[in-house]
Amino acid sequence: MSIMNLLGGIDSESATNRRGAIARGGQLAAAAVPVGLAAFARRGFAASASAAAPTIVEVLNFALTLEYLEARYYILGVDSGVIPGRDSRIFTTIRDHEIAHRDFLIGVIRSLSATPVPEPTFDFTAGGAFAPFANYDTFKLLAQAFEDTGVRAYKGQFPNLQSNDTVLTAAATIHSVEGRHAAEVRRLRGEKGWIPFEDPLAPAAIHAVYDGEGNLVQLGINVGAFEGAEAGTEAFDEPLTMAEVLAIASPFIVG
Repeated sequence: MSIMNLLGGIDSESATNRRGAIARGGQLAAAAVPVGLAAFARRGFAASASAAAPTIVEVLNFALTLEYLEARYYILGVDSGVIPGRDSRIFTTIRDHEIAHRDFLIGVIRSLSATPVPEPTFDFTAGGAFAPFANYDTFKLLAQAFEDTGVRAYKGQFPNLQSNDTVLTAAATIHSVEGRHAAEVRRLRGEKGWIPFEDPLAPAAIHAVYDGEGNLVQLGINVGAFEGAEAGTEAFDEPLTMAEVLAIASPFIVG
């Protein structure tokens, strides 16, 4: 599940450029994911499948890193001038929301007498594979991927926050807003406001970003039997683990 596969869906690029970008992206992702994961581990909140469940502070620092990524992306995007007309107001509002989320999480972590992780260094070109601040279609495509990832990432960590109702409630208030961001960015791209990714003209590689979202069994119940498979998958959102989120985000984190 790699965000690099999204390169294939940028309509404004030529087919030749797309193929080259995908090839470069695959090489970059393979090299960058271990580095990114190591950086997260050094900050003390990356968890492996065999490790104990992360602490509340580790989960909060994990969420903070995602908010750092989103806030920085929209700050740079708004400042770049790549966003046209009325859409600029929309992304300026999303930017302000992400900054508020970032600052809020820093405050929560400090209120727990813990230390917030510092903001990483981001490369939103992923080593030159993307040009989000020069191409609006690319900017929206990555924005959608970041927002969809954020929604599923928060959901994936809710079980690890159950020991603290206050923190769990705070995380849920952010989660719902991230869902609204994702729906709005999808609207701007002319897509459905919910996942899974439904674009019959898009290459299969894009759909790989949403692996697992086709699940039709919830708590042992076949939800596809109610209103059909399409409604069944769209009506329920699947969580992402820390490892899955880090694999998606790592190509954009350089230090």
